Amino acid sequence: MVESAEAAQAPVQKLADKVASWLIPVVFVFLIAVYLVTGDVRTIVTLLIFTSPAELGLATPLVMIAAIARAARSGILVKGGLYLESLAKVDVMVFDKTGTLTANKPEVVRVEARDSRFSEMELLSLAAAADRRSAHPLAKAVVDYATSKQITVPEPDQYEQVQGRGVIATVSGRAVLVGNAALLRENGVTLATAIEDSGQTPVHVAVDGQFAGVIFIADTLRPGAREALLKLKQTGVKRIVMLTGDNEATARAVAAELGVDEVRADLMPEDKVTAIEELKKQGHRVAMIGDGINDAPALARADVGIAMGGGGTQAALEAADIVLMTDDLSKIVSARAISRRAYRTIQENLFVGVGVVHLLGITAALMGWIGPIEAAFIHLGPDILVFLNSAKLLRVRIDGV
Repeated sequence: MVESAEAAQAPVQKLADKVASWLIPVVFVFLIAVYLVTGDVRTIVTLLIFTSPAELGLATPLVMIAAIARAARSGILVKGGLYLESLAKVDVMVFDKTGTLTANKPEVVRVEARDSRFSEMELLSLAAAADRRSAHPLAKAVVDYATSKQITVPEPDQYEQVQGRGVIATVSGRAVLVGNAALLRENGVTLATAIEDSGQTPVHVAVDGQFAGVIFIADTLRPGAREALLKLKQTGVKRIVMLTGDNEATARAVAAELGVDEVRADLMPEDKVTAIEELKKQGHRVAMIGDGINDAPALARADVGIAMGGGGTQAALEAADIVLMTDDLSKIVSARAISRRAYRTIQENLFVGVGVVHLLGITAALMGWIGPIEAAFIHLGPDILVFLNSAKLLRVRIDGV
């Protein structure tokens, strides 16, 4: 991974390398012209020292190495300097809801039987049995709640996970659907109205082709989420977008609490990719933050993909360009601060360490004020300046902004 990080050059580094490659023939022509005019070998040698593009090759890599090391000390794994520079230029940040902005510890709030054939406990037993093999957080919440109520949860006879929808199972000879409204509608089940108006996540249950009831689940916001989003806006992020497969009412309730600018709900994984592409077509630099397997395609499509490492899936971690080693959202603010500081440091290195010092040195050489020996000592200045300025990143305080 370290080798991959070193290989992923930032665009500004590629530009510096490109400039250095065409600067050599330009310098060669310049030195010949000066010699033809002055005939002074001493001046040519002095100019040769000051026109060396060596610092261009140092100005960016030193900064990126220091910034990646500083990020690692803060619990942020950056897979290459390319992604640090991209993060510094991001103006739209897109967040998945469940497990990213919320704590991913959903709990059943209430169970409502909507079919006279079943009591609430019978409905819960069937739903928990259907969800028993699922690894989805909402399914786990249903099973855990049933277990806490000392309800028997049998093994399903048949089981099928429908991505982005829910589960289809056979429990004790009954056909059971557990999931979102789309799952039931796609299987010919008519739903009751006014279900999704509570700001909680409704898990719909159908038995033998009939709508049987709803299990309402609530998830708490991740600690510090609102503060993190506010600080991100202070760093120049113009828009915060939330994408979720959850229903519209629940999504808007969460967004209102967090101060999110835009909400897109009822999304499948491919819809999240489409949303990212739309934002990029509008000319935005987009970062995507997520943790689940459903987020992996969107993480890969964004300019910068950031995965929550504490509880993130393997697919999300592999697709991401930056990985937070914990689920602390303030780490995103720190990553943004480090990236912006790194980009500013590169500009300082190129302008002061390379541009100004070399320009003054060339002027002094043409005026005959210094010779090769003085030039050799003075030429160490840009190298030392670039090194010291880059090393500051190792000790810089990251206060979130």
